[in-house]
Amino acid sequence: MSKRDYYEVLGVARNAADDEIKKAYRKAAIKFHPDKNPGDAAAEEKFKEAAEAYEVLSNADKRARYDRFGHQGVNNGPGGGGGFSMDDIFSQFGDIFGDGSPFESFFGGGRGGGGGARARANRGTNLRIRVKLTLEEIANGVEKKIKVTKAVAAEGVTYKTCPTCNGAGQVSRITNTILGQMRTTSTCPHCEGSGQIVDRRPAGVDPDGLTRKEEVISINIPAGVAEGMQLTVSGKGNAGRNGGPAGDLIVLVEEEEHLHFRRDGNNIMHDLDISIADAALGAQIDVPTLDGKARIKLDPGTQPGKLLRLKGKGLPSVNSYGRGDLIIYVNVYVPTRLSREEREQMEAFRQSPNFQPGADNAKKSSFYDRMRDFFSE
Repeated sequence: MSKRDYYEVLGVARNAADDEIKKAYRKAAIKFHPDKNPGDAAAEEKFKEAAEAYEVLSNADKRARYDRFGHQGVNNGPGGGGGFSMDDIFSQFGDIFGDGSPFESFFGGGRGGGGGARARANRGTNLRIRVKLTLEEIANGVEKKIKVTKAVAAEGVTYKTCPTCNGAGQVSRITNTILGQMRTTSTCPHCEGSGQIVDRRPAGVDPDGLTRKEEVISINIPAGVAEGMQLTVSGKGNAGRNGGPAGDLIVLVEEEEHLHFRRDGNNIMHDLDISIADAALGAQIDVPTLDGKARIKLDPGTQPGKLLRLKGKGLPSVNSYGRGDLIIYVNVYVPTRLSREEREQMEAFRQSPNFQPGADNAKKSSFYDRMRDFFSE
């Protein structure tokens, strides 16, 4: 089943502000929370759907990619993929409901109301790298092996239960108000929500139980990616403190300049230089493509600026919506150095009526007319 538009899921406009998105998610989370809808599988799916939509739209980078590429831009990267667990969803509630609102004590940052608070692992930070790709690699997709230095959980580290929150990951506070006592819950400041702290650590290990290490990561880059697109490799970022899960590896795509081609969306452009003789007499010429060479036929009397299209010889769409074309722009090369014999021949051609502009008495279309006719085919 295809995914619904994230803006539609939360019921907000595409230009909605961050506060509107947060408010809409908060409303949906309350409405479809599993504790309010026990045994209702449809409500739980809507609960997860809203959480997934908020996870993307509340992140500026992910929202920009989603606006540009749709679900493919945020869920089709290696290791990406839409779903995440209920634990991941509930870990968001510290940000959504941890503001002293009446809902804070209900959700408590964990599943189950009232005193059902539970520890929340400290997720590691994301790593960001840039990967340069040739047009050939973009055309076919490629596996890249990248060496990164990142924080990893160190061996020999032991943990103990946080004495401040007794492993709950949260602390509660009772406040007297004119309406009576109000209980609020917040993340434990000592363990930062993990419920445990480092007990013993070897030399060279930081207070969070982490150390730095090089790792070679294999990244499968799909065909058709574009400059500026970001791909996500889940769980390949920095490890979390106090045994928390790792963050993600964010891969920013960069395109290398090509010797023969320029990219225009999924089409690629090639400038073909031909001689005056080939333009006048016609010829069969080999032109480069992304997967080898192709032979094209030039008709006699080919004019400078003529555009030729080789269908399907461009780049594939990252959304699998077909493939672009190779567009060839014909330039006629005029020599700057002539031998004595060549100059004499050209002088003779100068006198020939067939070499005079308009000799065929045909109305010549302008460059803009040719472009219009080409793209209207």
